[in-house]
Amino acid sequence: MIELEDVPELIDPVMVCAFEGWNDAGDAASAAVGHLDETWGGKVFAALDAEDYYDFQVNRPTVWLDGGVRRITWPTTRLSVVRVTEPKPRDLVLVRGIEPSMRWRSYCNELLGFAHELGVELVVILGALLGDTPHSRPVPVSGVTSDAALARSLDLEESRYEGPTGIVGVLQEACAHAGVPAVTLWAAVPHYVAQPPNPKATLALINKLEDLLDLRIPPGELAEDARAWQLGVDQLAAEDSEVAEYVQQLEEAQDTAELPEASGDAIAREFERYLRRRDNLGPTGEKPVAGHATAERPADHEPGTRPAEGPAEGSAEAPAGDEAGDGAADDRTEPDPGDAGADDAGTEIGDAASDRDGSAPGPERGPDGDEDGGRPGV
Repeated sequence: MIELEDVPELIDPVMVCAFEGWNDAGDAASAAVGHLDETWGGKVFAALDAEDYYDFQVNRPTVWLDGGVRRITWPTTRLSVVRVTEPKPRDLVLVRGIEPSMRWRSYCNELLGFAHELGVELVVILGALLGDTPHSRPVPVSGVTSDAALARSLDLEESRYEGPTGIVGVLQEACAHAGVPAVTLWAAVPHYVAQPPNPKATLALINKLEDLLDLRIPPGELAEDARAWQLGVDQLAAEDSEVAEYVQQLEEAQDTAELPEASGDAIAREFERYLRRRDNLGPTGEKPVAGHATAERPADHEPGTRPAEGPAEGSAEAPAGDEAGDGAADDRTEPDPGDAGADDAGTEIGDAASDRDGSAPGPERGPDGDEDGGRPGV
């Protein structure tokens, strides 16, 4: 039996989950949940028993000093709750942890037990994958669900993916079997610059979540960080003519695929978000009161991070055409979204250039669609 005596009665609760490791390319998804927790001062009320789900030789505990006393932090999954006040009060139950090493069904059942006890009405799972997407364009973010009715009501893709999956896919299916509405949001991270962090992809997930739940989520420093990240990658790419040519090819392919969308609904949604954040400023243009879900700098919103509805090629859990949008060349390939890449962005970019075959540049992929040499979930 799950005891939740310290948790107050929640208002229209939604559970938002992210898991470090295979489904968290560039640490974009876990950073998005971390941003929500930091923005509204989340309070941890529960943690899963690490002994039940983790191999400590894979996910090692860490030692730290607390006033001269040595303590150990064990890898686990923690749950916290935050209250959003704009445009109306609503509670978010935040689940942030590491993809478990074992007993995935029990792990999902335990999370769903919390969801049931808390009266959660919807589960939103955030993920990030490596894809053939240029860093200089809006980050493709796709929403998928296994519930046909939910797909119609929220204008989402109904998942038809077949192939290897991670804890994100397992949890979504567990929700479906338990009758709990669940949605997964996938952000595509450029495979040639996969080294975390990726604030542009994190901001794109935040924007998509904002639209899905009709919330006002302050971007904080994410907009500035996203611009700085893109400028840094621009400079590194400009130093290698082959990489610059490859990026240009990706840009042309994405621009061609998304031209109709860029001129229609995407622009309208971006403008609506700007108006929501602007309207929450006071009559004198002063910044909002701390703790309210409003943008501190509405004019600073990064237009380049608006999620596009175009394809997220080379997807992991959600390949384009299924869980990452339409238009994939192969809807049964799933690269490893947890691949950490090289030690720095420059090495990632150099690797991408050296692998070019002159016609279809990109990472080398194994028979199951994964990039060779992917790192294990952490």
